[in-house]
Amino acid sequence: MTKPIPAREELRFESFSNKEVLSCKKNGKLPVMGWNSWNAFGSGNTEELTKQMAEKLVELGLDKLGYKYVVLDDGCYVPHRVDGKLSNEPVKFPSGFKALSDFLHSKGLKFGMYNDIGEKLCAGSEVGTYGYEKVYAKQYLDWGIDFIKVDNCYNIFDNATFADPENARFTFGPNIRSVIIGDKTISAEELTITGECAHVKDSYITFLGTLDGTGPDYSPVGQKSSEIVIELESAEDKTVDLKIDYATGKEEGIGAWLQISVNGQRIFDDLLPETSSTTDFAVSSPFAVQLKNGKNIIKLMNHRRQENTLSSYAAMMEAFEELDKDNDVILSVCEWGKTNPQNWAYKVGNSWRILNDITFAVGSTEGDYGTCGWESDYTTNITTQYNKAVIMDEFAGLDKGWNDPDMMVIGMNGVDQTMNESHMAMWCMLNSPLMLGLDLRRVTKGDEIYNIIANEDYIALNQDALGVQAKRIFTTIDTSDPSKDYIRDNKRIDVLVKPLSDGSIAVGFFNLDTNDRTDDICITFDEISEKMNIPSGFLGADEYLIKDLKSKETWNSCEKRVRLSSIKGCASYLLKITPV
Repeated sequence: MTKPIPAREELRFESFSNKEVLSCKKNGKLPVMGWNSWNAFGSGNTEELTKQMAEKLVELGLDKLGYKYVVLDDGCYVPHRVDGKLSNEPVKFPSGFKALSDFLHSKGLKFGMYNDIGEKLCAGSEVGTYGYEKVYAKQYLDWGIDFIKVDNCYNIFDNATFADPENARFTFGPNIRSVIIGDKTISAEELTITGECAHVKDSYITFLGTLDGTGPDYSPVGQKSSEIVIELESAEDKTVDLKIDYATGKEEGIGAWLQISVNGQRIFDDLLPETSSTTDFAVSSPFAVQLKNGKNIIKLMNHRRQENTLSSYAAMMEAFEELDKDNDVILSVCEWGKTNPQNWAYKVGNSWRILNDITFAVGSTEGDYGTCGWESDYTTNITTQYNKAVIMDEFAGLDKGWNDPDMMVIGMNGVDQTMNESHMAMWCMLNSPLMLGLDLRRVTKGDEIYNIIANEDYIALNQDALGVQAKRIFTTIDTSDPSKDYIRDNKRIDVLVKPLSDGSIAVGFFNLDTNDRTDDICITFDEISEKMNIPSGFLGADEYLIKDLKSKETWNSCEKRVRLSSIKGCASYLLKITPV
């Protein structure tokens, strides 16, 4: 059973604003490339299978193309601590992790492992990192890991997957009916609410916190966390009492934790006394508020969903840093977009998942390749992941890190050759980590799957030194801003543009529709320049070398435009345009 919530003084409630970028965070790293065991084998991965996958990476020459990281996902540990430490599952990994690490390093590859910021791993093993960060960091460094993927199940600081729903008392503020400042009462309807989470219901404000981004319901662009903001003019420096008319809860959207700041300084950050129900309102004890002469800004909020998650990930990386300041361990933040990590994960990680898993139907037995699809109502498909990632370019970069729409599903059942090609093209244009998830034993050099995952021109886009995620500049669906508007209707064609370090640009046409399309789309270079930064000198060229990055065909053109008149269902058309 999951342990109860520790005493208040044992919890790591730290200020989001005080958590700076860790020195162990390796800014300037391009998206990682490699292979992860989960999609192919689930919890059934073994030492022998891992070695076979590593040998196939080398045999196929994929390591030379950048696929260096071999990552053990869930299911590799003994499901409980042994003498307070992690231990290798003896049947599946009989030689131990140090021996496997040495084997991978001898092949010129890098070794990656998995854990979770909660008390358990997602598959249930009771060996999560919470409270054991320093112990585990020592073990991981001794084993020689280069990469760690850290999940978010059984997170005791949040009502995360498999955790206690009542933990919402920490990650949401109470319902607030009014705020009393001195002798003035401000009702919920009169208060200013920022962000997209909180709203007024039945004359009180509810959902004071951060939207859950695990599913595809909300756009990732915009202010996901809500605050109540009160502007107050004072004719002098003085102290006034502030009281909250509130009711607490223990469910998604209604909690008991409240943060109060005055002119940027937090004066309260803790639980309010519990009320008997979510609609049984009580008036809090007074908080002394120091007002200054002039305009004052008072905020009521709860950013704990983000702050506590950040602190948990940071605790792991800080443990590595404390043991070895020169460590080069890369952290993959895998909290499924729940706390909108695009706003904070750059402080600790190289990449951050933007949604729940791309597939739940992973492989488990010999010859079972798992199943994924092109589209579905939830996250378990290619296009839902793409539809969020494609408008998140503002969050990515060499100075930040990378949006991660999850491991690639190329080579799984349910995805045909055309879908596989577009999937690879999407992930490369989006600067996603390129983490293969298939059983590599089914790949032969030169076959259809190989030609997709080994397309050097596609990989070069993903690994381009400029490190700029592509921007969507056009879509066939009416929209006010194709680069920001969240679109879930796949009956469309998108046009993406990515500037490159050699002065060229990549232009990609993506048909999200499962039907063939005959749209006549013409994009001029002037239009591209108006909508995004492109390399200087590009527009001034008299001639351009154009390369189809799939067929490898090249031709020269004096026209300052690209055009598409037809495209197959689920297909893509990717060009590199270089000024001559």
